[in-house]
Amino acid sequence: MTDLASSAAPPRPTLSERAKFYGLWIATALVLLLLPKLFASGGSLTTFSLVGISIIFALSYNILLGQTGMLSFGHAVYYGLGGFLAIHTINILGFNKWPIPLPFVPLIGGFAGLFFAALIGWVMTQRSGTAFAMISLGLAELVASSALILRSFFGGEAGISANRTKLFKVFGLSFGPQIQIYYLVAAWTLIAIIAMYALTRTPLGRMCNAVRDNPERVQFVGYDPHVVRYLAFCFSGFFAGIAGALAAINFEIANSAYLGAVQSGTVLFAAYIGGIGFFIGPIVGAIFVTVLSLVLSDLTQVWQLYFGLFFIIVVLFAPGGITGVLMMHRPLLRAGMLTRMFPSYVMAALPTLALCVGLMLMIETTVHYTVNPHEDPNRVAFGIPFNAASPLTWATSAVLIIGGFILAKMAWSRVTQTWDTTLTAARAKVHAL
Repeated sequence: MTDLASSAAPPRPTLSERAKFYGLWIATALVLLLLPKLFASGGSLTTFSLVGISIIFALSYNILLGQTGMLSFGHAVYYGLGGFLAIHTINILGFNKWPIPLPFVPLIGGFAGLFFAALIGWVMTQRSGTAFAMISLGLAELVASSALILRSFFGGEAGISANRTKLFKVFGLSFGPQIQIYYLVAAWTLIAIIAMYALTRTPLGRMCNAVRDNPERVQFVGYDPHVVRYLAFCFSGFFAGIAGALAAINFEIANSAYLGAVQSGTVLFAAYIGGIGFFIGPIVGAIFVTVLSLVLSDLTQVWQLYFGLFFIIVVLFAPGGITGVLMMHRPLLRAGMLTRMFPSYVMAALPTLALCVGLMLMIETTVHYTVNPHEDPNRVAFGIPFNAASPLTWATSAVLIIGGFILAKMAWSRVTQTWDTTLTAARAKVHAL
């Protein structure tokens, strides 16, 4: 029995594996430390801060969806309540001159998210699947509507504002400049990532995966799936509250938008687009979604439409998300055969790009006639000028869509054939080694 137990235990990591593991975290910390040296503008620092907040929020959501299999449509509740409690805490600390510095305020938001998650989570986590999703949606709408009614706490439509510079200063830091807020968000982002990764390596994290995959078997071996879901829900609420508190600190305001369906939908998009099957997936998705939303909002007035279309494409053609697509290529990379796919990808990318340009041209032209029909038809979208009233614009759009679709379908069929052949050869090479 001893030999059997020892053989079933996972092998201990070697010295090189441990060095690689800790080296990755150290490298991440160095990147966060040096980013402001490379991108010192105020806009860049604000973007980096938003990305850090989105990473914590997306990873907290993935504790529910990716690790435990609970689809929530109301995760913004704990994000928003954490933000409101953080704002009220800043005002109280500043008014009473208590010697508590700003870097500890995100913990208040985290405990607020934990408190409300623990308060309502026991009932919500009785069931998973559709029942849990519908309960979370109803709760989200209830809290969001209450934000406009309970004005003494939520501040109505204007929200609650605060001045973060009035708090107790540590090492002379007032946290007025954006660079100081960036380092505060970066530090909390790194701490939260490490904590949530460590959670996935614990027995609770493994049981969350088991509940996601087969709750009946978990119950058979002596664990209560409801308790596991409840604990995961509480941890998720805690980290969501930290993200909400950091957002409130960054903007010095908390309003009803923190609690709305848009906020819950955005974190769902970020986690799923990045890839819920991998720990790094929500990180990739948060970076992608945040940067994409900031860029698209400057290029077109219907950027939400493109955002939704991209999400649909990911669901249909890449359910593993961006990270899943990248991880598919690991066998080819190990076998040194990744370059074999490049010609096929290039041939498929050209007609696909033509198809996308045609769709964007059609969308922007349609928007002119449905949203702004009385404005000048000479428009600019994605930096490209065009005349929405010209028949040539419609003809060009139709040619690009039809021709791009036919050629892209043929090209991607060839990509599939090349992929199957290359993957088979790569696996054979790896097994031979």
